[in-house]
Amino acid sequence: MEIADKEIVYRSSIHFTPINEHQLIDAQRVKEIIETEYRQAGIKKEEVETGAVIITGETAKKENAKSILEATAGFAGDFVVATAGVNLESILAGKGSGAAKYSKENHKTVANIDVGGGTSNIGVFKGGRTLDTACINIGGHLIELEKNSDRITYIAEPARLILNDLSLPLRVGDRITQSQLVQIAIKMAEAILETITKRNMLGLADKLMMTPPLKTDYSIEKVMISGGVADYVYNDYRPVSVTDITKYGDIGPVLGWAIRETFAKAGIDLVKPLETIRATVIGAGIHSLEISGSTIHVNSGTLPMRNITVISPFPEGVPEKAEDVARLLKSQVHKLTIQDRTEQNLAISLKEPYDMSFNSINELAHGIARGMEDYLTLQKPIIVVIEADCGKVLGQCLSIILKGSHELVCIDQIQVDEGDYIDIGKPVMGGRVVPVVVKTLVFEKTAH
Repeated sequence: MEIADKEIVYRSSIHFTPINEHQLIDAQRVKEIIETEYRQAGIKKEEVETGAVIITGETAKKENAKSILEATAGFAGDFVVATAGVNLESILAGKGSGAAKYSKENHKTVANIDVGGGTSNIGVFKGGRTLDTACINIGGHLIELEKNSDRITYIAEPARLILNDLSLPLRVGDRITQSQLVQIAIKMAEAILETITKRNMLGLADKLMMTPPLKTDYSIEKVMISGGVADYVYNDYRPVSVTDITKYGDIGPVLGWAIRETFAKAGIDLVKPLETIRATVIGAGIHSLEISGSTIHVNSGTLPMRNITVISPFPEGVPEKAEDVARLLKSQVHKLTIQDRTEQNLAISLKEPYDMSFNSINELAHGIARGMEDYLTLQKPIIVVIEADCGKVLGQCLSIILKGSHELVCIDQIQVDEGDYIDIGKPVMGGRVVPVVVKTLVFEKTAH
């Protein structure tokens, strides 16, 4: 089963995230914005069956990010998703911009760089699938100014590193020149360029990285730019005055221009994406909801289930013998549940059995049952997510071995990794299909 088509029925206006004094999100104001957009779209929140609340980039760093979830959860239906994390954001943006699709259709390795307010998320795609991700602390809101003015109102910590590198002793309240704005933007653009060209970075770019750099075992053939700054990359904008640069109260326009100029100077032709500023949210609609069926085995009374921790106990492939499956599985489950006595539900992620014969699948089922013996004493369900198309037979084998004594969910044709979280929705289409959302969770963070 696959989702055959998706249709965008409404596009909201673009809103700046309401943040008080650069620290706290105004959750009530966020809720009001969403309520207004729902009314303009002609949609009642009770009509929404499934949806996602996605907190990304600079917003996810704020002290009260969790309050947004509480204020907006009612707008996303019964199947609420709270999603964030720079790696996932890179994937969402690359799917929404069209980079993933472009890589598949043109047989190219494509890097999508989503340049937002505080971060630039890099997703690399090959054959339509994610190859690599990274993130660097560069964005249009790192320095804020009075609109149409040269007076600085805010300097983020990553921007201070850039100013120090340029020997520019600027502070909040100072006036900034056009030449200085151009210098800063070019330095930012050069750091972004370095993430996809040098990769083994030193100096400023290395200090600005939020993640490990991109791997060096592949070559990037095409580059796209998405995000709030991207519209200034692909038009003919040129920084002619300070007031023109700061018309939005940030340095986004000049940063877009600098990226265009810097990449052109390096001989890199930028491919224009299908989506720019909306790439991440479009990507969320494409990426986050998947379908598992019709060869699945589920106890429908168990579902829906949310915030299931994914473990991947067989990184080198599923062993041939049940005793080896049980040993590896028991070791990892023990670390997460028995030692810490956590309350989390676990999902076992695996690609495929040793081979696709019934004997091999049955051997795998025996190994899973033995490896989960201690876990089952906690009265938890067994949840298996398998990429291969054999969820039903694996689930039937497990059900026979366990004699139907435990809740069991076995779904297939879904790709998840160690450290992901998943939600599994109620079965649809007569129980033959379940919706699955792959995500990482947002937790409230304390500011440093």
